[in-house]
Formats: sequence, structure tokens, C-alpha cells
Amino acid sequence: MTTNKQLRYDKAYLRMAKTWSELSHCKRKQVGAIIVKDGMIISDGFNGAPSGFDNCCENEQGETQWYVLHAEANAILKVAKSTHNCQGSTLYLTLSPCKECSKLVVQSGIKKIVYINEYKDRSGVDFLENAGIEVQQIENPFDAE
Repeated sequence: MTTNKQLRYDKAYLRMAKTWSELSHCKRKQVGAIIVKDGMIISDGFNGAPSGFDNCCENEQGETQWYVLHAEANAILKVAKSTHNCQGSTLYLTLSPCKECSKLVVQSGIKKIVYINEYKDRSGVDFLENAGIEVQQIENPFDAE
């Protein structure tokens, strides 16, 4: 159950994820991620090409390049390079995770996902719920309490 105080924090972290998504160079979708553990932001990410690659996410046909990393993958990988770990943390996303990223979420130890918009394929969310991870959608974190 989400308390009013927790809801305020959830909305604030989602707003931060939305702001972070605006750093993405992708044209089709800009997705942002924030990982919070014990009340502290331990990572962030947005979708884009790997470091050292051209920041163009789409090909000439407007399709996403196969090598583009999703926001949650970038955030989880950033934690892996730090002294932190994701065990018991919460992942805030502007878009619910795809099935590929859902596997990373489970394996990383994240216990809760909060997102704004639903991805076209819900199988990632279903997988997370089946794995016992708490999943919550807050459609408009910009609304006042």
C-alpha cells in the first residue's frame, strides 16, 4: 500500500525520470530511468547508443538501431560500475519495461517498478509481476496531490 508521503516521492522521482529522458537523442521515444535505494538515488539512465558511438538512435527508415540501450539497462549497468547494488531498490521509468529489460530488472535485485506510460507489449510487466516484483503505474506524476 502506498502512503501519501510515498506517493509524493514516487511522483517526484518519476518527474526526475521524465527530465532525464529529455537527454536522450532518440527521436521515436525518449525514456528515462532513476534507481532509488534506501531513500537515495543510486543511478540514472536514458535510452541511447553505447558510449563512443554516434548518438543517432534511428536508421534512415526511422527504425531504432539494434544496438540502442534502453534506459533501465543503462541505469542498471551504471550501478554495476559503481560501489552500489540494486538489491531491494526501486526503479522509476517513463515507460514500462520490455521483456528483455525485465530480465535485467529481476536479475539485478530490484524489488519495485514505478512507471508512467505503458509499453506496447505488456509481457515485460507480466513477467515482473510473476517474479514477485511490485509494479505500479502512475499515469500523470505532474498532477497535484
